[in-house]
Amino acid sequence: MINLEYFGSEGMDTMRQRSAEILCIGTEILMGDIVNTNAAYIAKELAGLGINVYHQSVVGDNPQRLREALELAFSRADIVITTGGLGPTYDDLSKETIAAFFGRELVMDQESLHRIECHFLRQNRPMTENNKKQAMMPQGCIIFPNNNGTAPGCAIEGTGEQQGKTAIMLPGPPREMKPMFEESVKPFLLKDSDTRLVSHTMHFFGIGESMLESLLRDLMEHSLNPTVAPYAKTGEVQLRVTARVQNGEDAEALLQPVMRQIEEQVGGYLYGIDVGDLQTAAVHALKASGLHVAVAESCTGGYVAKRLTDVSGASEVFECGVVTYSNRMKHQLLGVSQQTLDTFGAVSEETAREMAAGVRRLSGAEIGISVTGNAGPEPSEGKEVGLVYIGVDSPEMSRVFMLQVNRRDQDARETIRYLASSHALSLILKAVDAMAKAEAKKKTQR
Repeated sequence: MINLEYFGSEGMDTMRQRSAEILCIGTEILMGDIVNTNAAYIAKELAGLGINVYHQSVVGDNPQRLREALELAFSRADIVITTGGLGPTYDDLSKETIAAFFGRELVMDQESLHRIECHFLRQNRPMTENNKKQAMMPQGCIIFPNNNGTAPGCAIEGTGEQQGKTAIMLPGPPREMKPMFEESVKPFLLKDSDTRLVSHTMHFFGIGESMLESLLRDLMEHSLNPTVAPYAKTGEVQLRVTARVQNGEDAEALLQPVMRQIEEQVGGYLYGIDVGDLQTAAVHALKASGLHVAVAESCTGGYVAKRLTDVSGASEVFECGVVTYSNRMKHQLLGVSQQTLDTFGAVSEETAREMAAGVRRLSGAEIGISVTGNAGPEPSEGKEVGLVYIGVDSPEMSRVFMLQVNRRDQDARETIRYLASSHALSLILKAVDAMAKAEAKKKTQR
């Protein structure tokens, strides 16, 4: 989370600060039946608009508790953004409760009703009477059309004692909420905004959060605008560099010098900026270089291939993934010698090396990656749980890296497999970089 209070006060007198609270409505969220991804999305979007978020709440489908949550939210925020409770059923009471809070009646909006009717016609489904409820809108509200569902959203701007307070109601399903936020809510919020936040996320692998923070402590403590905030993920760390600027100001003029300083200090662990994740960075790097990869997996059971193919466009660079769980298949499919398997075992540097070479030979890809290890829960072949070997075979790199994940918790097996796949993806980036440097060196020698 970006702590906006870290920003210095210089120039703030000319910037109108607004705060928002996110209130997600739905008993299914409280019961744990669905994961509340809406709040994370909205918070990130509001940060980009320069709107502070200090609180997030969840409340069930209960009018009295929703009313209490609204009163609390408006006691500490100018804007309350709700998701959920706009459906056609009896327990969808967000509009009714919020309209009553502002002293507004619900009236039929004919344009919204027409859009709902057209939606059912396009779907070739009958429209039931209760769907008309979704076209009942608070009097005087600003309506946000729903281009991906039936429930329109809206904004109510307070008057009188509620002057300066705004409620924004959005549908609960993310596939409806996100487009509505982008198409309607952003323009609505920007009409009064004279300040914004601009962020870049720097992605690091192979260094822990504590080590990264210790190397950058002075920068992180003394940089007020932009701020530098660490975010730890499984096996990697992100730094979000965020600048606050007035509209028309160049945020990059503030961001780039700080990012260059970070890269100078810890650039050896940096695998990308605003790239999303390791698999996306790997696919993009392969595309940019015109290279292809093939993967041979044992303990990860296809995890590396799965993460690569999660990225759109991976078919252009990913040749094949082979899961050789048994020694027999390692030998028959990948050409790992029986002597290697008998002498060193499946979990060994030697086997990983031959697996990487074998899958590269099998596929014709420029880069072959292998993963073999013991994800547990019990030792195997005398090899301890968490011991993993990750190999790479390419024209410029033929190496095997040993990974030792010392985990004894309930999710140890999954964590070992995930971290092993992350190291394999990181190794793809290293192989691409090595080939790019070799090609650049050849060009200078011509």
